[in-house]
Amino acid sequence: MVGDSVANTVLGFPDTLHVTIDDMARHTGAVARADPTALVVGDLPWMSYHTGTRDAVRNAAALVRAGAACVKLEGGAVRVPVVEAILAAQIPVMGHLGLTPQSVLAMGGYRVQGRDLDAAKLLLDDAHALEDAGCFALVLEGVPDALAAKITAALGIPTIGIGAGPDTDGQVLVFHDLLGLGNRPLAKFVREYAQLGALVTEAVGRFAADVRSGAFPGRTRPTPRAPTSEPRSGVSRAQPKVLMSAPVVAFIRSMSPLPSLVTHSDVPLIAKPDGV
Repeated sequence: MVGDSVANTVLGFPDTLHVTIDDMARHTGAVARADPTALVVGDLPWMSYHTGTRDAVRNAAALVRAGAACVKLEGGAVRVPVVEAILAAQIPVMGHLGLTPQSVLAMGGYRVQGRDLDAAKLLLDDAHALEDAGCFALVLEGVPDALAAKITAALGIPTIGIGAGPDTDGQVLVFHDLLGLGNRPLAKFVREYAQLGALVTEAVGRFAADVRSGAFPGRTRPTPRAPTSEPRSGVSRAQPKVLMSAPVVAFIRSMSPLPSLVTHSDVPLIAKPDGV
């Protein structure tokens, strides 16, 4: 999944509201060109599908052209017309419910959703609405474990959890979080499997220290190989190659006076003016 979290994990923004469809297409294309065996999901960013079905279809197509096999969008029943329009354009859609980061301003921050009975029922209704509209899968983010389990059991499509407990059909973490890249505060549910950020910082610091002390690059130089004056017995010396393009040749021929061209076994071509 190429998520809009690229905004605050790679591009330095404080939230996901700052990335555009062009940003997402660029990063989706970079992932797709690596030819992964996993499904490439392109995340539709904020305001790329909020202004109507026409914009939504056009922006979903941009991610598919970049290399995505499907797109993801946030929101419940209110997004059904958009989901149906994108599906009508033959583009598969993944839904996203619960803590939807693109709604962080309306939610008043990154808060667990579905804590009370009414909110939980609304999320369950939204999940059914997205399934009925044709979503092939659903991300559940930042909801109580019991609610995620209930929604998962109630649906016929797979659920992918992030901070939603162990009972969803799959799990996702932000790549930079699980590898320990970056210095932003992590959610409680995140588990770091490495601390690559610390390793990178240490390596760059060692390089800088070596440069300042003169230890890098050092004073050793590779010894140039002396040209062989005679070919080995039984081996004929190939004529040196003249590495010139047609426009360069035409330019040289147009010069006055015309320089003579001399070759050397280790230098493919030298332009030497007459009299030098």
